[in-house]
Amino acid sequence: MKKNIAPSLLAADFFDLSSQMKLLKEGNIKVLHLDVMDGMFVPSISFGMPVISSLRKSVDFFFDVHMMVENPERYIEDFYNSGADGITIHFEACKHIDRCISQIKSFGLRSGISINPATPVSLLENIISEVDMVLIMSVNPGFGGQKFIPYSLDKIRELSKMREKKNQKLLIQVDGGVGIDNIKALSDAGVDEFVAGSSVFKGDILKNIKALNDALGEV
Repeated sequence: MKKNIAPSLLAADFFDLSSQMKLLKEGNIKVLHLDVMDGMFVPSISFGMPVISSLRKSVDFFFDVHMMVENPERYIEDFYNSGADGITIHFEACKHIDRCISQIKSFGLRSGISINPATPVSLLENIISEVDMVLIMSVNPGFGGQKFIPYSLDKIRELSKMREKKNQKLLIQVDGGVGIDNIKALSDAGVDEFVAGSSVFKGDILKNIKALNDALGEV
């Protein structure tokens, strides 16, 4: 299965989104990662339904909505209506994870659970068979440009072993500090999708995408 780089819109220049989306398309990007922050679950506030709806009219990427919000079940239908293709919720932000995942799946969306750096993978053992994807946060969520937390690799390896036993179709995604220096190690550990912010949008976007793919070993 081909692995995907998923640029994080949070790192883009919002004054010039149109031209940047064209460059992502030219770089053969398939997945766009959309970080939604509420200022409560994480300190920052980012963007919501209006931005996603506007983008949906113009681009055909897979819209991977990462909800860093408290009580995400309040907004799942709204993001579906805005054009989400997949929704990832945080294990730490939802009191009734199983119900929330069922809600996401009821709209035909890719369902995902994300865990923060200090949250152990073992807590996902009972729910992993019900989701399409697990997102390992390799930085503390809320701000872009942070350094990769090294023990995240061990968590990915642990999750990869759990996948073999519980859900072999599971996708593993990583978000935080992904760059040319660690993307191959992340891939070898079992990651399928790599959320990349600064390493895509800072500088020459097409050169950055090529450098990441070269480091990953993807054509």
